[in-house]
Amino acid sequence: MTLIGWTQIILFCAIVIALTPVLGLYMTRVFEGKSTPLSPLLRPVETIIYRVSGIDPDREQHWLSYTLAMLLFHVLGFAALYALLRLQGFLPFNPAEQSAMAPDLALNTAISFLTNTNWQNYGGESTLSYLSQMLGLTHQNFLSAATGIVLAVALIRGFARASVSTVGNFWVDITRCTLYVLLPLCIPFTLFLVWQGIPQTFGPYVDATTLEGGKQTLALGPVASQVAIKMLGTNGGGFFNANAAHPFENPTALSNFVQMISIFALGAALTNVFGRMVGNQRQGWAILAAMGVLFIAGVAVCYWAEAHGTQIMQSLGLSGGNMEGKEVRFGIAASALFAVITTAASCGAVNAMHDSFTALGGMIPIINMELGEIVIGGVGAGLYGMLLFVIITIFLAGLMVGRTPEYVGKKIEAREVKMAMLAILILPLVMLGFTAIAVIYPPAVASMANAGPHGYSEVLYAFTSQAANNGSAFGGLTGNTPFYNLTGAVTMFLGRFWMIIPAMAIAGSLASKRSVAATAGTFPTTGPLFVGLLVGTILIVGGLTFFPALAVGPLAEHLSMLTGATY
Repeated sequence: MTLIGWTQIILFCAIVIALTPVLGLYMTRVFEGKSTPLSPLLRPVETIIYRVSGIDPDREQHWLSYTLAMLLFHVLGFAALYALLRLQGFLPFNPAEQSAMAPDLALNTAISFLTNTNWQNYGGESTLSYLSQMLGLTHQNFLSAATGIVLAVALIRGFARASVSTVGNFWVDITRCTLYVLLPLCIPFTLFLVWQGIPQTFGPYVDATTLEGGKQTLALGPVASQVAIKMLGTNGGGFFNANAAHPFENPTALSNFVQMISIFALGAALTNVFGRMVGNQRQGWAILAAMGVLFIAGVAVCYWAEAHGTQIMQSLGLSGGNMEGKEVRFGIAASALFAVITTAASCGAVNAMHDSFTALGGMIPIINMELGEIVIGGVGAGLYGMLLFVIITIFLAGLMVGRTPEYVGKKIEAREVKMAMLAILILPLVMLGFTAIAVIYPPAVASMANAGPHGYSEVLYAFTSQAANNGSAFGGLTGNTPFYNLTGAVTMFLGRFWMIIPAMAIAGSLASKRSVAATAGTFPTTGPLFVGLLVGTILIVGGLTFFPALAVGPLAEHLSMLTGATY
């Protein structure tokens, strides 16, 4: 580990913290319907959208109506994206003449981008037309990101409101999120990426002559616009197969650093939105502090493991760390930092091959996802995932002192705790359940590139990534098979919506309750004690649930590595 490496990490954290209250204030005003600097320009557009769509912006919805509207929105989005992928061979903006996706792969891809997972069992530049990339994937990147944000805002309203039956209007929220938040951020970000060297063109692929006299085809396309929303919206799906390791997606150290900041920016800001909407910003900072503790711990372990290298490298006198699978222009520190950010934030973009990380270095991304990616998490999804753990933590605190637990003026009762546990338990069910099936089903085992604990980790990583709606891949696993396409689609669907529905039920339950004043017996939820208890609860739940799976995967591989064994 180096001083320069830690300077990058500290600078990254400082910028994210500085952006949090700025973006938080702006987003709070957007979702409360207040004036913003962009209102004079965008309010007429918003009004036209409501009129054309037949939406009454003053009419709010019950939590069940809000959820049903969201599900209908996704059903229609799935049908449109699936049809586009199956028909792309007959549609325009296809200079490379890409043919239709196979049915099982199109199903997996449509579910993937619908759920903000962006898992890709294909190479973008060799599979998709420009129209599919833009109208299909980039379009869904906006809508799936906006959906996560507005669901988090609906849950925040549940905590902030009292004695009401509504949590907002889904159609209004998603319009405002897209129009006032995502588009205004993506436009300048896209221009920045073009300046850094990322293509944005409808021109055909280019044939180039190499220095050796050979021919190479350079894939191009409208790349910058998709990279901007895939990072800001924590989508992660790459225009190219190599994702953020490709020089046309991430050409410079500056573009790499700004992309990392963009992954965390909106997710961190939502903690501030929570604090502002419940009337106490310290509540939001406490949640961000808990996220920060877990994040720094993960970065420290991952960076140390990659900088230290393996036992074999040490015995050969190779003290420069593990550079296998990493871009030289980024190095170990930026690669380890990117890996932890992308798996903490449910993004899935990668600038290094996680399959080539050391056993402990590769274990940290798996743990981040197994915890539900609540360390910042996907835009919106990270906050409502963390709030589920807050409910469990408050419940445990109430048991310790023998009184009904309270949080931001709301009593946390049996209904909320049951719904929180229902949402939390779906992740280990699908992560571990499908992994268990895959490692004994011969066609699935045949897709593993490695034997032993490393091959097992490849499968565990795949289903963990899909259930957590991350989308990054450990690598080494041939995922484009009927088994992995179909089981992956089910995993992504359950990982997204099985968490959303209980979370929305909690929002409706809390909104209908009256607020209670804090008393001398109320457990304080803005100080170090609460942060420590929240972090401890997360680690205990995660440890009890996933330690056996980690023990036979990355931990077993690490112990084997100490004896000189490789896989």
